[in-house]
Amino acid sequence: MRDYDEVTAFLGEWGPFQRLIFFLLSASIIPNGFNGMSVVFLTPTPEHRCRVPDTANLSSAWRNHSIPLRLQDGREVPHSCRRYRLAAIANFSALGLEPGRDLDLEQLEQESCLDGWEFSQDIYLSTIVTEWNLVCEDDWKAPLTVSLFFVGVLVGSFISGQLSDRFGRKNVLFVTMGMQTGFSFLQIFSKNFEMFAVLFVLVGMGQISNYVAAFVLGMAIKLEDWRMLLLALTVPGVLCAALWWFIPESPRWLISQGRFEEAEVIIRRAAKINGIVAPSTIFDSSELQDLSSKKQQSHSILDLLQTRNIRMVTVMSIILWMTISVGYFGLSLDTPNLHGDVYVNCFLSAVVEVPAYVLAWLLLQHVPRRYSMATALFLGGSVLLFVQLVPPDLYYLATVLVMVGKFGVTAAFSMVYVYTAELYPTVVRNMGVGVSSTASRLGSILSPYFVYLGAYDRFLPYILMGSLTILTAILTLFLPESFGTPLPDTIDQMLRVKGIKYRQTPSHTRMLKDGEESSKVLKSTAL
Repeated sequence: MRDYDEVTAFLGEWGPFQRLIFFLLSASIIPNGFNGMSVVFLTPTPEHRCRVPDTANLSSAWRNHSIPLRLQDGREVPHSCRRYRLAAIANFSALGLEPGRDLDLEQLEQESCLDGWEFSQDIYLSTIVTEWNLVCEDDWKAPLTVSLFFVGVLVGSFISGQLSDRFGRKNVLFVTMGMQTGFSFLQIFSKNFEMFAVLFVLVGMGQISNYVAAFVLGMAIKLEDWRMLLLALTVPGVLCAALWWFIPESPRWLISQGRFEEAEVIIRRAAKINGIVAPSTIFDSSELQDLSSKKQQSHSILDLLQTRNIRMVTVMSIILWMTISVGYFGLSLDTPNLHGDVYVNCFLSAVVEVPAYVLAWLLLQHVPRRYSMATALFLGGSVLLFVQLVPPDLYYLATVLVMVGKFGVTAAFSMVYVYTAELYPTVVRNMGVGVSSTASRLGSILSPYFVYLGAYDRFLPYILMGSLTILTAILTLFLPESFGTPLPDTIDQMLRVKGIKYRQTPSHTRMLKDGEESSKVLKSTAL
């Protein structure tokens, strides 16, 4: 009895056909980067102040002093959410009284922005914030928009696997691609914040890929109107529809559905592209062992809590993934708040990920996991804590430190996938990584509110993210070291968390020889 891998072994592991499909699939997820991080340009809050109507009977002096001042970053700036009571200052103006000379402005009565706001257009012509006045009492709605997108991603991750098993990988891939593109296009016609937010949840549901290609963000077109930006970002999704005729269905899934003839056509096409002569008979339905029909011991998510050791690994993995996700998405979403050109900063935030991925790949090949992860997290967290110490006139240094922090967190984010998979045994590996991935999505939901705290203290997001990252780096040192060890098959064979005494079991000392080969394959395919 041969399984699918044995039957198709003649194709080789990385021929022209596999490389072509890899390239096409990579191209198909480009819209993920656009949709996932478009909020960087859709939800910024430009400088604003209360609008004073032109019809208000005010002298030029009173009009210039109609907005109270507040202290921000050591300097006085016009208040964003308050103005002097218009009826009162109009009366003072009619009496010929001068502001500051005849009256103490600090003693004047104030009121909210009853006539709306005036927004600066130095950087953005419009955002959803300026469109629907998401400021002052409603300023919580902007970060909520981002969180709702990641809620959609979380929901989509739960249902996408089941849908792909039922309806096929290719069908679900293009349906979700259509959801992203279609609902993103509909957002252009949003009449209010509620409509925009609901559509953004649906866009997130379509985006089943957790790993947002941040480098694509660097390609963002410099469009200053949010509706035109969304329109530009939907175009790649439309163009990707043409990939339907080039990306084949998964032969393994076709076999699981009993569609052997369709699977054989795809395999023979792959052999032709790879320059390999396929055997006359590829699939023998009487011989082929359908992996989905194997009778295996069933396992549930409760097995992640079965022993003290696996409970510790699960809890530590959840904390690790959530913290890294908060740092990664928090720093990505915060780039518009850095000094300098917002588009240049976002481009740099994306570019810095390239060397981070290269470094992560090298570390995975040659350095123990715990030290690699801890070093990357210590680097990312420590430089974020140093940001608050940078003098205001050296804002370029602050930007450099933030980019170095993003570099460290990105490297850790790319390594944590492999590390987590190596810690869990085969019988619950998918569930373990899935639970950790869910924690990552919860972290992404929380990340906009870390950025939101910057409205109260500019350095507070960096202090919180830096502190959490360093604490997580310390926690990582207590995880087992999986580098160079065979992958465990059972829960009893799992590597032990450091600092806790366990009763040694015979099955733990008996490690399978072929597990070492599995470990090597996992490392070589990382990233």
